[in-house]
Amino acid sequence: MRAIVITAFGGPEVLEWREVPDPRPERGEVLIEVTASAVNRADILQRVGMYNPPEGESPYPGLECSGIVTEVGADVVGFAPGDEVCALLGGGGYAERVAVPWQQVMPAPSGVSLKEAAGLPEVACTVWANVFMTGRLRRQETLLVHGGASGIGTMAIQLAKAFGSRVITTAGSAEKLERLRELGADEVINYREENFAEKAEADVILDIMGAKYLSGNIQVLRTGGRLVIIGLQGGIVGEIDLSALMRKRAAIHGTMLRNRSADEKGVVVRGVVDNVWPLVEAGAVRPVVYAEVPLAEAAEAQRMLDSGDHIGKILLVR
Repeated sequence: MRAIVITAFGGPEVLEWREVPDPRPERGEVLIEVTASAVNRADILQRVGMYNPPEGESPYPGLECSGIVTEVGADVVGFAPGDEVCALLGGGGYAERVAVPWQQVMPAPSGVSLKEAAGLPEVACTVWANVFMTGRLRRQETLLVHGGASGIGTMAIQLAKAFGSRVITTAGSAEKLERLRELGADEVINYREENFAEKAEADVILDIMGAKYLSGNIQVLRTGGRLVIIGLQGGIVGEIDLSALMRKRAAIHGTMLRNRSADEKGVVVRGVVDNVWPLVEAGAVRPVVYAEVPLAEAAEAQRMLDSGDHIGKILLVR
């Protein structure tokens, strides 16, 4: 088969479409013929040597895919050859075929094409795990989403609104802010022109920035608030006023999805199938697709993501 190989750490030019050995499903794994994958920030970090895959995972980038099951290993539950599926991956989505633990595989939801379904697993699982399982967002509470125009941001806005919450989000252009209003955001903040910490109050914050936004996030939290940090684009070391955290009886959670076990990911995946897929099938939540790029041209897709101009997901299609 062919896959995108990282030939050295560096820019997008280090990505090459090459012949590689075919994967085989081991015990508990499903082999998927890939229809499409999608680009995530983690793929770029892996390309530059800052986010290597966990031990035992595919060396090829790609944290999600959609496709058709072609083979199943022993002890697989609930899947058979011919099934249309999408999957949360530890790696390997930038390829023609990928083997993945069955716990991380989901039936492709109706109401979207199999190609579009490739843009759902990573964002749906990330939002469900962090906003709802860890952040415990409840109806009528307020969610602040940083980076609302990202794939994760566009999913978080839609899901929070579908579950009856109020949503505030940040983005860096008028065009993005208008699109986020269309997706359901109640309040939008241009982070290039405004200080979110002076404008927002939230019960739960989904943060991709880390250190740069740490103090501001604490300021924004309401009593009993939950800050969930899932990215470090603004640095890894920061200072906070612990007395402010204590007065608010607030909590800070730092989480990562990729390094969890198959069983742990399976809990998240089942939550998505039970709670998110019905909303997708009803049309209340949709994948937001910015562009479709041939899988062999993954370097161009990563340049597109790096530019920061996109809204939603960039798909890699075969």
